Amino acid sequence: MKLQIVPARTGLQWVLQGLRTFKSQPLALAALFFLGMASMSLISALPLIGPVLALALLPCISLTMMVAASEAAHGRKPTPALLLVSFRSGSQHLQSMLMLGGMYAAGFLLIIGASSIVDGGNFASVYLGQTPMTRELAEEPEFQSAMWLSMCLYLPLSLAFWHAPALIHWHGISPVKSLFFSFVGCIRNIGAYFVFGVCWVGVFIATGMVLAIVTGILAALIGSIAGGLMVATALALAAVFFTSIVFSFRDSFSAPDGKDEMEISHDSKNDDNLPPI
Repeated sequence: MKLQIVPARTGLQWVLQGLRTFKSQPLALAALFFLGMASMSLISALPLIGPVLALALLPCISLTMMVAASEAAHGRKPTPALLLVSFRSGSQHLQSMLMLGGMYAAGFLLIIGASSIVDGGNFASVYLGQTPMTRELAEEPEFQSAMWLSMCLYLPLSLAFWHAPALIHWHGISPVKSLFFSFVGCIRNIGAYFVFGVCWVGVFIATGMVLAIVTGILAALIGSIAGGLMVATALALAAVFFTSIVFSFRDSFSAPDGKDEMEISHDSKNDDNLPPI
């Protein structure tokens, strides 16, 4: 495995490739993402350990969307069976993914715990959906400090887990090494990832503005259906975002040695060389 350095403008290409790939299989990719999120919601409802198990599943959902995007980019239709891709690739692969999920859950809980020290757990309670957000609460200095601390701590955690599931799946490396290589890969290509993030922020803002206008008009005509449209659009945008992640992985790391069929192309118009399952 070799780390590859790409120019900053590649971040925009990742966004466009994600949008194009989602457009080729919108129903299949959106359904997979929805099923993944629904599974996490159901598991989180379990008493005591449910929320922790749901957090541990996030790397598996991320891998599912990356593999599904690879399938769609090859002209194949992703199927619901891909939800189990993390669990049907051998015992060693399964152990690695379970360990990765456990480390993600532990890291996230540590961040939540650190924020609780700052404001007594108010931000954590709001973030986990246990307490409704109010204007008074949001204006509290302690709440804002906890929020910014959580964001600063979550950034390196996110970078470490960005490529980790794919590195385990396609390169077969250990969970600890996958975290290290993922973090280094993101830092070395920080310009491309910055452009990638800025472009997605722009997409979210633009879509939100258009949706606010549309739902404002429709609300007077169809009532609560407008709210459902907003939720559906948000889920679709999240699915497109996760679809685009595989392109950042493809361009950041070379194919495994001896696997010519996984040779990585940097031509933004050629998506036929994405890693197969």
